[in-house]
Amino acid sequence: MMKTLDFNSFKTVLLVKPRAIGDVLLATPVIHNLRQQYPHLSIDFLCEKFAGQVVSGNPFVREVITFDKRNDSTLSVINRVRRRKYDVVIDLFCNPRTAFITRWSGAKYRVGFPFRGRSYAYNIHVPPRGGEVHNVDFNLDVLRHFNIAITDSRPVFPLGGSDLQMAGEWFKEQGISTDNIVGVNPGGGWYTKKWDTGSYARLSDRIILEDRQKVLFFWGPGEFDDVQKIRSQMKQRSEIIPKTTLKEMGAFLKMCSSLISNDSGPMHIAASLGVPTLGIYGPTDPHLQGPYGKNNLWVRNETLDCLECNLTDCPIGNVCMKDLSVDAVYTAFQQLKNINVK
Repeated sequence: MMKTLDFNSFKTVLLVKPRAIGDVLLATPVIHNLRQQYPHLSIDFLCEKFAGQVVSGNPFVREVITFDKRNDSTLSVINRVRRRKYDVVIDLFCNPRTAFITRWSGAKYRVGFPFRGRSYAYNIHVPPRGGEVHNVDFNLDVLRHFNIAITDSRPVFPLGGSDLQMAGEWFKEQGISTDNIVGVNPGGGWYTKKWDTGSYARLSDRIILEDRQKVLFFWGPGEFDDVQKIRSQMKQRSEIIPKTTLKEMGAFLKMCSSLISNDSGPMHIAASLGVPTLGIYGPTDPHLQGPYGKNNLWVRNETLDCLECNLTDCPIGNVCMKDLSVDAVYTAFQQLKNINVK
């Protein structure tokens, strides 16, 4: 099995990472490190449509190719990829569908992790360390495999001027100062990753009263009712962002002094934008999927032995989230503030 490639002889590379928002974002360091060493390369990125905004606007990406897994057949995606005649395809996801797309991409060199039943798709195998290192380093291992230097491992979420302008105008219209705003994101893709709404309400009240900071709630599709439920349980006034695109949400996050969030896409976006971020964890492993960067922290209920179960349906009542105290999260929030004092 070949272990080296001469990227100097290639013109085009396709990176494949279809979802989720956080996973796509944590793959972006591959883009700029590859381009840093090989500035002549044209790099494209393949992902699902809803995640396309994560990569759009990246100055090192020539084209973001998106598809809808419900409406676009695998064959149609393969045909779109084949027409572009890539020299190299790098599959950073390696599920059955992306393996099949990579196998029939038409690329001479097909790079991927040889997970069970999928190694057939790749003629260059990268040993996976998914259970050993943070997801950022899991992705960057593809470059390390070819002795490509890692000069900057930070994920990148590009923001446009119009997105920042939209957020700034909203604050002005609402008469809200952008000083000392704590973002709170109670959403998440799995219900098992969501901290209790009553706990979020008590934490938010405490931050407003004791820290003299404003609280701004974030929400995405299907999450507005949860935010309203939290606010209905609060005694203090809080704010809530309007309906936004993903880029616009990033602009609102950028204006926060910090973010408290379940393990989710917005959490990773905030961390990538340099916003001090506190992640709340239970079923997922913060060592592997925590907010990336030294100015971020995470908190969880360390008394439990069922942590990191990765279950989307909990048989014992989601105790890792329900039993995580407000005091524990508030204490972690104070630690986050302390490590980010300038």
